[in-house]
Amino acid sequence: MKSLNILGIGRNTVTVMDLAEDCGFAIKSLLHYNDDRTGEYYFGHEIKGSFQYLNDRDSLEGEFFALSMGDLAIRERLYTMIVQKGGTVPALVHPSCVISRRCEIGDGVQIMPGSIVQGDSRIGDNTVITVNSVIAHSATVGANCLISGNVMIGAYSDIGNNTHIGQGATVVSGKVKHIGNHCILGAGSPLLEDMPDYTIYAGCPAKFLKNLSR
Repeated sequence: MKSLNILGIGRNTVTVMDLAEDCGFAIKSLLHYNDDRTGEYYFGHEIKGSFQYLNDRDSLEGEFFALSMGDLAIRERLYTMIVQKGGTVPALVHPSCVISRRCEIGDGVQIMPGSIVQGDSRIGDNTVITVNSVIAHSATVGANCLISGNVMIGAYSDIGNNTHIGQGATVVSGKVKHIGNHCILGAGSPLLEDMPDYTIYAGCPAKFLKNLSR
């Protein structure tokens, strides 16, 4: 059985622990962002150190990692560092998911229980799809994205990188061709139009709220 290190000890970490074990991995260690919690136990596993573990090693070859933090910028930075040092961030797909043999799943992707990814769709590296979400056929989700629970991404929709789709949101097939990079779609919002880069949309239906700083 392969073992992995889980980075980022917070409210979501227990779900990543469950996912890793359900995918056949043992948990080697937990690493917090700093040393304040070193020596504590979290659901029976010791927090053995901090992210400094990555900086202290010239090579991470042969080691496996999973990221559990929700901050997309931090996830991207750590993922890039691990890969550049030869470490592996494996895709973790829960056995209850329905995943087409005709889709593409990138490295470091996490797909939580009950989700569906249909054929001719693509999920970029280091993206998280949480519980009971659907990526319809011929849709694309970019790298470093967060697709929250009970989301419906409609067919032929293209989502850029570093974008967060809020819980229960719907990207409507035939209405949305493109959601840009670094966007946020609010929880529960049905989206009927394209979203430019660095924008927040929310409401029913979703409308432009504001631009995000670059």
